[in-house]
Amino acid sequence: MFTGIIEEIGRLKRISRKGQAMVITVEARKVLEDVHLGDSIAVNGVCLTVVEFDASSFSVDVMPETFRKTTLKDLQPGSPLNLERAMAANGRFGGHIVQGHVDSQGVIKERYEEDNAVVFRIEPVKQETLKYIVTTGSITLDGISLTVVLAGDRDFTVSIIPHTLKETVLQHKYAGDALNIECDFVGKYIERFLQFGQDRGDQGTHSRRSSGRMTMEFLAENGFTS
Repeated sequence: MFTGIIEEIGRLKRISRKGQAMVITVEARKVLEDVHLGDSIAVNGVCLTVVEFDASSFSVDVMPETFRKTTLKDLQPGSPLNLERAMAANGRFGGHIVQGHVDSQGVIKERYEEDNAVVFRIEPVKQETLKYIVTTGSITLDGISLTVVLAGDRDFTVSIIPHTLKETVLQHKYAGDALNIECDFVGKYIERFLQFGQDRGDQGTHSRRSSGRMTMEFLAENGFTS
C-alpha cells in the first residue's frame, strides 16, 4: 500500500523488452536506502517488485498485463519517474490509500496556470473510469495523491500547487501527454458489493441491487444497521 506522496524523481536507466514483457532499471537514491529483494516500489503509480538492485539503481519486472494497461510501455531511457516505497507501518499517512493498481491511462487535454496553481484537465482513455471519479474526491495520477477539482461527463480537473509540480514528473507533462490513473478504491468495492448478489442470481435483494438504490432494509440485511 502507498500514500501517493512521491519520495523522489528517479530516471529510467535501461529497458529490456521481450514481447509485452519488460525489465526496467531505475536510477534512484532515497528509495534505495533500505531496499530489499521483493520490496514494492510504485513507479509512476504502478506497484512493482524489486528483483535486483545495487548502490544506485533497482530493477523490476513488468508483465504483459501491466505493459498493456499503463504508460510504462512508452518510457525511454532517461525518462523521469515518480517513486514511492510501500508505506511503513509507523509512517505518516499524508495522502490517501493508493494500491498501485492502474484503472486507466489518461490524456492531458489542457494545462493552464491559475494564480499560484497549475490546473490539468484530463480525459481517461477508459471512459467508464469516470464513474469512480467525484468532485473533491481523491485521485492518483502517476502515483501522486491529488484532489479532484471538478468531475465532468468526459474529463476531470486537478489543481497542482508549486511544491507538488516541482517534486514530481508533472512538471514535464503537457497537453497530449499520458498519465496513469488510479481511482479511489472505495467506490470500486461498493460497486462490487452491490452487484455481487445480482451476479450470483440471488433473490430478495436482487431488485434493490440492480436498481442501484440504497434502502434501510438493504442496509439492515447486510449488517450496517440493527
